[in-house]
Amino acid sequence: MNYKKLSSALALSAIVTSAVIAADTVKIGVQAPITGKYANEGQSIDNFVKLIVDEKNAQGGLLGKQIEVVTCDDEAKAQKAAVCAKKLSNAGVIAVIGSYTSGATEAAQTTYFRNKVLQTSDGTSDSLIKKKYWTFFRNSFPNSSQSDFTAEYMVNSKKYKRIVVLSDYSSYSAGLGDATEASVKAIGGNVIFRGKIKSGSQNFTATLTKVKAMNPDVIYYSGYYTDGGLLRSQQKQLQIDAAFVGGDSNDNPDFYKLAGKAANGTVLINFPTPEILPYPEAKKYLAAYKARFKMDPPSIWPVTNADGLRAVIEGVEKTKSFDTKKIAAYIRTMKDFPGITGPFNIREDGERVGAKFVVYKMNENGTKKVVSE
Repeated sequence: MNYKKLSSALALSAIVTSAVIAADTVKIGVQAPITGKYANEGQSIDNFVKLIVDEKNAQGGLLGKQIEVVTCDDEAKAQKAAVCAKKLSNAGVIAVIGSYTSGATEAAQTTYFRNKVLQTSDGTSDSLIKKKYWTFFRNSFPNSSQSDFTAEYMVNSKKYKRIVVLSDYSSYSAGLGDATEASVKAIGGNVIFRGKIKSGSQNFTATLTKVKAMNPDVIYYSGYYTDGGLLRSQQKQLQIDAAFVGGDSNDNPDFYKLAGKAANGTVLINFPTPEILPYPEAKKYLAAYKARFKMDPPSIWPVTNADGLRAVIEGVEKTKSFDTKKIAAYIRTMKDFPGITGPFNIREDGERVGAKFVVYKMNENGTKKVVSE
């Protein structure tokens, strides 16, 4: 037996088989914090993507190709996000779902643009669309739309006269804090202090002590639940008699764990949370998610990301193409695509339009109820 010829034949067979497999698959990337302090959000984004993909594959795939999910853990860190962008681009994905934070999303944007890879994220920082990359579209809504709603609630609905605005230093949180301050002032409200905390520092008593001396009516915090829960708890410990209003990224079950009994009475401003979404697609996919993963998504963000993926799938099917330029152009023409999170409309600049926000009041037992819309 000519072992050299046999070896060559086997090698050629492996190459051909690999090429056939590659030809029969299309890759979708997930960039999310699978580990780290936002792991429950990142893991749920990954889970929801796989749920949608498995459903599509069971139906025959995408234009006859099976979809393969490639996941990269960015830990919600800019440096890791840049590495993920290179890894996923080199893997040959046509689109990336994520990331969860605006900072990690922005750190990956240019790489995806250069490689003509679509990117959709729940990141709400207004800066995400400033570069006008055709590869990017948002599956949530920008800080500017939330800040206007928040200002109306605090100034005109609640009549707060002395407003404190706090954020961390991240692009999302600082951007939302700045936008909210501007929105409050634009309608005649009074921001007596605009401060920033270092995320993850655990102890915010120095800032809160300064705030206490100002005798505020309300403390508004635009950062993430990992710090928001502690801020609320420490506010109560310092006996600061002010309302607490949290921005959308405070809306996570871990806020209750960190705030404890202090969570009671806290107000959150966010999109409608998964359990109250009234749309047929929401009832279908949220039931399927719970049946498969034995839990509900921790927040609205995995659901908006699922809609981002569904928009990409719709774009591929309608254009009958994996050409990302064609898909991106189609997504920007969709009218009221039936999203899990409601009608899905994307402007030419990649911005999602038609925001709807809800005001929730928290109870100490871990539940919340809508108090206004």
